[in-house]
Amino acid sequence: MTHSKARLIRSLLVALFVALPIIAAAQGAVRPDADQRVQKIVAAVSQDRLQQLLTRLVSFGTRETLSNQASTTRAIGGARQWIFDELKRSSPRLQVSFDTHQIAPQGRITRQVELRNVMAVLPGKSPRRIYISGHYDSLNLGDRGQAGLNTGGGGNPQASAEFNHDVEAPGANDDGSGTVLTMELARVLAESDVDFDATLVFICWAGEEQGLIGSAAHAQDLVAAKATVEAMFNNDIVGNSRGGNGVVDAESVRVYAVGPEDSMARSLARYIARAAAVYVPSHQIRLMAREDRFGRGSDQSSFTQAGYPAIVFREANENFSKQHSANDTLDGVDFAYLAQNARVNAGAAAALALAPSAPKVTNERGQNLLSRGASGYDADMRWAASPGAVAYRVYLRDTWSNDWQRQQTIGNLTQFVLPNVSIDDFVFGVSAISGDGQESLVSAYVSPVRRSAEVKVIK
Repeated sequence: MTHSKARLIRSLLVALFVALPIIAAAQGAVRPDADQRVQKIVAAVSQDRLQQLLTRLVSFGTRETLSNQASTTRAIGGARQWIFDELKRSSPRLQVSFDTHQIAPQGRITRQVELRNVMAVLPGKSPRRIYISGHYDSLNLGDRGQAGLNTGGGGNPQASAEFNHDVEAPGANDDGSGTVLTMELARVLAESDVDFDATLVFICWAGEEQGLIGSAAHAQDLVAAKATVEAMFNNDIVGNSRGGNGVVDAESVRVYAVGPEDSMARSLARYIARAAAVYVPSHQIRLMAREDRFGRGSDQSSFTQAGYPAIVFREANENFSKQHSANDTLDGVDFAYLAQNARVNAGAAAALALAPSAPKVTNERGQNLLSRGASGYDADMRWAASPGAVAYRVYLRDTWSNDWQRQQTIGNLTQFVLPNVSIDDFVFGVSAISGDGQESLVSAYVSPVRRSAEVKVIK
């Protein structure tokens, strides 16, 4: 190691730790990492109720988006009304409604259809929203289902006029598992009587199998209303522990997050991993640095494309032969595993909903508030104050690293200087901390991409 590099590291460490007296004054007594309110929420997730809910959901035979809407006992019409009624019964604190859209014929939607997402809102002290979701529609593409699409190289038959929309499509795992997880968490978080800062939205999408139609229509409305969405936890295929290749894994779950590495979606994924380590330590979070599985997608993409932070949970090993076919039945769901994935969602969402909003690290023109300071050689971090924050935590990592390497809690400040630390050599971030110790997402200072003007060439 060179002398200059050693001096840089020493000065960095000094800068990071000189604020310790300020921290003690700002935070008082040391608090445990685990919040008892969140622990109780995680413990309230019921494996038995998840099984009861999914057994009833599968009994509707199919929930395909273009299946029978008039029936009260079968198909998508009966299923969506049952989800609505069940959410209503869960808690009087939930504001339950149909999020209804009239969808014109397009792509795999071969006729005009009334599409209904089923939504339950748990109002918080602020209008910023945190979403938990799964899609309740199901699909049957034939005997081989998704496995046939994966290996056959053919087109999706849904656009054909002869496609049978009312054939059996139990959809137990895809995505009955994500649907009942969402319904159970609506009950658990509403019954907790915790007064959350963020407004929690539990929503079961329709039209996912036809191209994310329900979530896209909803996201368009959010953009038009200029709504603040801080996070979207999407759950799609999260209940099976035995892969089609025979590999069994009931101890981990994949979390996909679109980049770049400093995106708020990646910040949300890292937050989930940290929260799970505290509240569900036996369950490993496998962070996946891409938006979704190769060549496939789900409803989180509707949110990321609208500029909102969103991730998707996926089970550790999939069985493609059961997906999009009549084989996606209850015997392919491991309810103990599904309950663990529900607990991870519950712990991370509850902790985030209790925390302040993430600090804003850009000005009104979108320019980041990181500079070289008065000396030209320091890291001068500034940010806008987050309502309810009593302290902030600054983060740092090497530019080639994918996760934060150093962190330091500071007082109730909106500026922090790291002397002799070059902003060219590190990535910096900041989070907000509430009076009861809950931490927001980390907002990173993103280096802007320089755009060159087109060179005019005389030919």
